[in-house]
Amino acid sequence: MPTYKIRGIDVDFPYEAYDCQLVYMEKVIQSLQDKCNALLESPTGTGKTLCLLCATLAWRKSLGDFSRGWSERSHVRGSQFPDDEQSQSRSSKYPTIIYTSRTHSQIRQVIQELKRSNYRPKMVVLGSREQLCIHDEVRQLHGKTQTNACHALCKKRTKRYCAHFSRVTEFLKNNSSLGDDPVDIEDLVNLGRSSGPCPYYLSRELHKVVDILFAPYNYLIDRGNRKSLSVDWNNSILIFDEAHNLEGLCADAASFDLPSGLLTACISEAKNCIDLSITRRDMSSDKSCNPDNFAILRALLLKLEKRIAEVPIESRELGFTKAGPYIYELLAELNITQETATMLMNIIDKACVLLEEDANTSESGGLNKTNGFVCRLESMGDILRLIFRDNGTAHAQYYRLHVQEVEASAKDAFRGKTSRTLSWWCFNPGIAMEEFLRLGVGSIILTSGTLSPLNSFAEELKLEFPVRLENPHVISGNQIWAGVAPVGPSGYSFNSCYRNRGSAEYKLELGNAIVNFARIVPDGLLVFFPSYYLMEQCINCWKTNGQQNLANSNTVWERMCKFKSPVVEPRQGSLFSLAIEDYTTKLKEATTSGAIFFAVCRGKVSEGLDFADHAGRAVVITGFAICCHE
Repeated sequence: MPTYKIRGIDVDFPYEAYDCQLVYMEKVIQSLQDKCNALLESPTGTGKTLCLLCATLAWRKSLGDFSRGWSERSHVRGSQFPDDEQSQSRSSKYPTIIYTSRTHSQIRQVIQELKRSNYRPKMVVLGSREQLCIHDEVRQLHGKTQTNACHALCKKRTKRYCAHFSRVTEFLKNNSSLGDDPVDIEDLVNLGRSSGPCPYYLSRELHKVVDILFAPYNYLIDRGNRKSLSVDWNNSILIFDEAHNLEGLCADAASFDLPSGLLTACISEAKNCIDLSITRRDMSSDKSCNPDNFAILRALLLKLEKRIAEVPIESRELGFTKAGPYIYELLAELNITQETATMLMNIIDKACVLLEEDANTSESGGLNKTNGFVCRLESMGDILRLIFRDNGTAHAQYYRLHVQEVEASAKDAFRGKTSRTLSWWCFNPGIAMEEFLRLGVGSIILTSGTLSPLNSFAEELKLEFPVRLENPHVISGNQIWAGVAPVGPSGYSFNSCYRNRGSAEYKLELGNAIVNFARIVPDGLLVFFPSYYLMEQCINCWKTNGQQNLANSNTVWERMCKFKSPVVEPRQGSLFSLAIEDYTTKLKEATTSGAIFFAVCRGKVSEGLDFADHAGRAVVITGFAICCHE
């Protein structure tokens, strides 16, 4: 394995490095050594992820040995109970590296790259309960319902105490080397099923003592997720891979929508809290929950509901829009201000606890009683924290308030009536990013194959990026061919404008062209559409030849299948891994000349997956409109 001396750091690299890879690693190390941020663009196929890992871990190793075992830092583990949501900062003289990407499929590729390297830091991948839970009943639930059910079963006072959760501590004591070698989410799940410990809480405990932590973006961007992490943020290293999606995600994380249905549910829950607290007081003299507080909460929510309903909307299409700070005027009319918001949020927190305790009171009911329980008031608390964050209002200048009126859907019990949604949309993704500066983060590295223009990207995020790079590609022009097919085999124009692409003629011409590509391209062929809808419309047309009645004629789809076995990207994320496995299997079939994968631009297939060598010999991108000028 070659070793390169870069800015005084010995970097082990598994291959002979290209010049652009050496430049990339130099920029990474410069950012880490100077404790500054970096904006690094390197095209897909240049080995960006491997370079990033090797350079970062080489720099970290130069500071001191990687962590090993578990007992050496077990004193910083803190409580592993699910209601312990406070961050347990670990004391370490070395900075923690947090490596994030957009999806778990992308992170899976990163772990594969780590396995190719010579570096073995203590590591773990964080995932959600939906991905990691192995409890027979809880794993079938979703969202906050699943979280609440998990919390209920992880409390020792319950008869249905989760056996998987109870085995976590002992397992870690007896298997202190877990994380010394790369493990992915699937590895943790398999470990839990074979040995018994809960994979979710294994990762939550292990992340407190690792050198490098892998997680999706939202574990850093979302405040709630970030606060649950036991990380010493001071001088830590934050890496955002595939960062071209970061702007939109940051803006979404700092925004909210409050539909009338959610507000109605919150009002109902506040009423339940009044009744529950009165019952407790009468039956057990429990005065910990004051019903008057919940009555105040309900009254304020009713006023908010009425105030939103009174907003003048002249056009259903345009709605009602005001500058961001207007939200404080609207709430002040209800006596919700900076001074009263804190009290209100405390009442909401107590309400959530009361409702959850009531849902878990009947142990005989077990999960059957908590299956449908989701505390809507939690969302209201999150909204208030977003509005009154940091006890200031300066961030509101980057927002827009919008009230939209929509007609209830046909399946709604109140169909025919209208409902309203109050939205507060953030137009400055830098609001989410600037919080890392307050935490004392050492370096933030944003990298992707497409970040240009770098100046505008940096301006959007409101961060300083002293280290920047726009790398060329590693391959030369004679190793790839790119072209545009303006017409199909019969000369029909591939004009993909909205008006034209819905016609049967366009779809059949496109299908015939893909048949020809499938005939001459060996191994794997990728075909991308602009949307799932258009992809499904085209495939249906190919299977029926556009409803044309052609006797004894093979359909377009049947002719494609003669040359390549088809795989279609599913809409459901849960089925995606099966589609990838199916594609890999069909590539090896001897009965055809490979496989064809139909996918969607900006979908699951288009980012973070490596279609190397025979898996991706050619790529066809459909759906670009042709602009004609006379």
